[in-house]
Amino acid sequence: MRRPYYLALVAEGLMTAERWDAAQTTLNQAQSVASATDEAWSNAELVRLQGVIASRTGDQAAEDHFRNALALARESKAKSWELRTATSLARLWRQQNKADDARNILQPVYDWFTEGFETADLVDAKALLKSLSR
Repeated sequence: MRRPYYLALVAEGLMTAERWDAAQTTLNQAQSVASATDEAWSNAELVRLQGVIASRTGDQAAEDHFRNALALARESKAKSWELRTATSLARLWRQQNKADDARNILQPVYDWFTEGFETADLVDAKALLKSLSR
């Protein structure tokens, strides 16, 4: 149970160490386990993390991964995953000088939240939104 999510945490650690190939292998394993066990609740996060790897390694598929993760999060009404994904996509678009698009994707998701503003994800989203309004 929850093995795909725990593998995603391992992949994040590998990403922090910039071990991109190992992180991708771990995410592939997580997706295989999720598929085999019908444990789909973390799929949006798994796809988002693939997008993070793609964006850090210069793979042009990053935006596609983020868009797919956003669709999965919205489909499952997983607002936390949606916030993380919108933040990741907004960060990519900021790097591509698409500040308006970045703000437009992130602001509505951030505004949905009414509490928990001290959590890492909301703090990160707020800081990104602030940088986009300059």
